Order: sequence, then C-alpha cells, then structure tokens
Amino acid sequence: MNDIDEPLPPDELGHRVSEVFDLVGALYRRGLRKLEQSEAVEGVSVGVRSVLVLLHRYGPMTVPQMSRLMTLTRQFVQRMTNEAMERGWAEATANPAHQRSSLIRSTEDGEAVITAILAREHALNRQVGGDLTEAELTACARVLKEMLRTFDHVDVD
Repeated sequence: MNDIDEPLPPDELGHRVSEVFDLVGALYRRGLRKLEQSEAVEGVSVGVRSVLVLLHRYGPMTVPQMSRLMTLTRQFVQRMTNEAMERGWAEATANPAHQRSSLIRSTEDGEAVITAILAREHALNRQVGGDLTEAELTACARVLKEMLRTFDHVDVD
C-alpha cells in the first residue's frame, strides 16, 4: 500500500485516473443537461455559450484562436460563432493582425446574456456541498490540468 502523499505506481495511477474520468464524464453529462435546460431561458446552445464565455473572459478573438482554446474544430466554432452573430450576441470586426481572419467580439446583448448565464451557474455552483477547502479544489484542478496536459501530447492510433 502506498503512502497517501507518495506518487502512485503507474498501474495504480491508471486505475485511479479511470475513476476520475468516470466522475468527470458523469459531471459533464449532468452539467450539460442543466445547461440545456437553461437554454430555454436565453435560447443559448452549449456551443454558443462556449463562444460567448471566451469572448467575455478574453475579449475579441478569431475563430481559429477560439477553436484552439476549446480544442474543437474550426468549422464547429465557426458555426457557433455564426449563430451568436445571427442572434446579435457577437459581431465580426477588422483584425489589424490578419486581413482574412476577423476578430469576433461580444455585443452588449451578448454580454448581457452571458452575464446572466454565468450568474445563474455561479448560484448553482455555490450550492456544492462537502465543506470543500481551497487545498482540495487546488488539488482537483491540478489533477485535471495534468490529465489535460497528458492527453494534449498523446497520439491514439
């Protein structure tokens, strides 16, 4: 048996990471369902929400920049961006760094929509129980970031 503060041997690590994946998958599916239920309120799909969140957090971006951050195809992000623009939540502006790739920015309406969504999500997230500590959440984020980093570098054949 391993000391709780010692790195796990690879075989045991693999099993424990699988447990994390199972939990993250369930959390993702439940969270997605909750987001889709709120879609009726603002009419925002999960994909458009992702675009609006990026624009809200980082300011104007190109579609290729957004697709890299979201690790989604440029075509999918373009469709979500087009939908956001059709709804009046985002707009394309000239990009001084690249003539063929417009900067996408959030409109006032888009900011109002994403601010309302994020406030509702924050209220829900505040209800998470378990008396979680800063150290526990920091450790959780570290584990998930390490898992992401690993899969950014692994080719599956």
